[in-house]
Order: sequence, then structure tokens, then C-alpha cells
Amino acid sequence: MVLTLFLAIILFLTIMQAVIPYLLKKTIVFGVTIPEGHTDDKTLAVYKKTYSATIFFMGSIGLLIYVFWALSNHLQEEKIVFAGLILQFGILLISMALYLYFHIRTTIRKREHKWGDNLKRVRVADLTSRSNDEMLPSLMFALPIPITLGLIGYTAIQYGAMPDLIPTHWGPNGQPDAFTEKNRFSVIALLLILLVMQGMMLAINTFTKKSGVKLNASKRNSSRIQQLTFRKYTSWLLFLVSISMTVLLGFLQLTTIHGDLGGPFLMMAMPLGFLFVILLATAVYAFKVGQGGSRVQLEIDEEPIAGVTDPDDDAFWKAGVFYVNKNDPSIFVEKRFGVGWTMNFGNPMGYLIIFVPLLIISIISFLL
Repeated sequence: MVLTLFLAIILFLTIMQAVIPYLLKKTIVFGVTIPEGHTDDKTLAVYKKTYSATIFFMGSIGLLIYVFWALSNHLQEEKIVFAGLILQFGILLISMALYLYFHIRTTIRKREHKWGDNLKRVRVADLTSRSNDEMLPSLMFALPIPITLGLIGYTAIQYGAMPDLIPTHWGPNGQPDAFTEKNRFSVIALLLILLVMQGMMLAINTFTKKSGVKLNASKRNSSRIQQLTFRKYTSWLLFLVSISMTVLLGFLQLTTIHGDLGGPFLMMAMPLGFLFVILLATAVYAFKVGQGGSRVQLEIDEEPIAGVTDPDDDAFWKAGVFYVNKNDPSIFVEKRFGVGWTMNFGNPMGYLIIFVPLLIISIISFLL
């Protein structure tokens, strides 16, 4: 079971990393802005194919070696898990190295050929799109919070009947494999972590909704549709994660209170179900929507406006990954490599929304 679980995760990771260049806007290649008219450059196409083929080949070879090694040696679960984590880290490390290499190559090619130097740079501000934005309201993300508060109250009522050892970690089979002594803090620690994560997702959705709708200066109508679709599906995916996380951690809390709840099968099925739902939803989101709505099927065939291009914001993107712009009020912006949103590291509010909750979670885990 553990081997099968890691095979699914590693295969998913390999495929997603390999196809990333084809999930992005054509005007963004390895974190570099490419003006309209140069997006079909053959050298850039070779860069994308080389990146994808290398990641897929390396990931596949690593996966085959991992399976053969695990089956041939009849290893314990701990070693299979450790090796699986090392392989995942290796795939990510190779992906990062290849990305940086092609980011540099793309930057050099753009500079040498002076792409966009003869075009008028236009930043499109569309105030009407906000009224058509279908991102979920913040109230939806607040709904799971009363459930968690209710579980905290129920835990307090059941405190006397709870076991002397409280689970703090669950293995791949769904069974607890690490414990701490029962006290007023440890019995609700899992729910406190859940509460912090729910608050963080509420804040992410709220401030993502306030971020600007950035349109393509040369394809304004089609990019408007893509942007709004991208924002809507991003919000729904985040909400699904919040709800699924609430169900899973709430279930684990109830099994701590009522040890016979569900039985071994349900204890194993719940985490696996959570993983399956998140991986499937992420894959559908990535391939159906793409970054910035790049894969959204359009009913209109809009010809690009000649002589104009988007502002070149490459200077604000460190290595094409980290966005640092103190003059941009947006706390979250679209990723340039990957699917989803990233933080504006030039806006202090982002640190409060992301890093403070993570610090609180770390403190709670340390105190157990």
C-alpha cells in the first residue's frame, strides 16, 4: 500500500513538472515576458521540449529504479517512505535546475534579439471585469470555521473520556504512529492547526479576489474571458482543499475521541480519499484551465492588436519566480512558472497572511 501510494504521488509529480511549460501563457516562457509575434519562436519551442522530455525521462527512470529496488529487497515501510521522499525531492531539484538554465537562455535570447523594443507598451486597466468576477465570496471560506469551533467545544466536553495518549501523527495506513500525553492543549492541537489553516485560506481568497485583473494588451477580449475563468476555478479549488481538509482532520479528531469510530478500513480510506480528490482536482484544474486561463477554450478568434505589447515586468521577477514590487498593491499575483498564485514579496501584508500562520502551526507542532 505504501509503495502504491508513493508511486501515484511520484508519477503525478513527474507528469505535472514535465508539462508545466505547456500550461502557461504563450507570452510567458520560463518566467520571461515574450511579446506577441515572438511566442512561436522555434528556439523557445526547443527549450520547452527539452525541459519536458528531460523531466519525464529522469522521473520515469527514477520511478522504475525505485519500484525495482523496493520490490527486490522486501523493505520496511520506513525505508520505502524515506526513499520515496528523496526521489520526490530529486525530481523537484532537477526541475528547478533545468528551469533556471532555460530561464537564463530565454532571457539572453530576448535581449540579443531585442524583442519588444519596437512595440508600444500598454498596461490595460479593466474596471468592468470586477463586476463579472465569479470568485467565491469570503463567506464561503468562513463556513468551515464554526465546524472546527464546534469540534473544539465537543472535545472539551469529552475530555475526561479521551485516552491518556493523544495521536500526533498518522502513518500511510491511516493508523496513529506517534503520540503525546493528554492535556488541555494536546487534545485540541490538531483542531487549532486546522483553524489556522482555514483562516489562512480565507485570507488568501479574500486578497486574491482584490488583486488586479491583468489583461493582454493585444488580445483584450479573449484574455478577459481567460482571466475571469482562471480566477473562478482557482477559488473553487482552494475551497475544495479547505473543505476536504476540514473533513479529514475533523474525522481524525473524532477517532481520537471515539477510538472505535470507522474501523481500520475507514482510517485508511479517508487519507487516501483526501489525496485522490486533491490530486484529481489539481490535474483537472491545470489541464482544463492552465495558468492564467491559457487552456480555456474560447468561442472567439481574436486577432492581436498590432504594434502593442504588455509592460515588461521582468525586473520585478527575481529568477522569474519571486515577485518583488513595492509599488504594486496586489498581495497575490499569478505565477510565472507553475499554475496558481504566488505572493508579492514586496508587500508586507503577504508575510502576515502566509508566514505568520505557518509560524503558528510550527509552534503548535513543537509544543506537542
